[in-house]
Amino acid sequence: MNADGLGKNFRPILEVARLPRIRLYDLRHTAATLALAVSPKVVSEQLGHASAAFTLDTYAHVLPHMQDEAATKVEAMLFGTGSVVTI
Repeated sequence: MNADGLGKNFRPILEVARLPRIRLYDLRHTAATLALAVSPKVVSEQLGHASAAFTLDTYAHVLPHMQDEAATKVEAMLFGTGSVVTI
């Protein structure tokens, strides 16, 4: 499906599917936010951004959650799953 056709028919598609009214851009933003956890570089390329840095700046609001998750994963790798390090 071409993007122009989707853009013009998006609202009727939502109505037929009985989904709430949202903008097509909101779907793009949601998909990018979810995919950011996988690879900022890939998301940047998919969205046509000039750089991964631009993508990360645009979606920076999701980074605090991702930082907590990354720290938990590193802790699990270093100290074993489920351990809690106290200082």
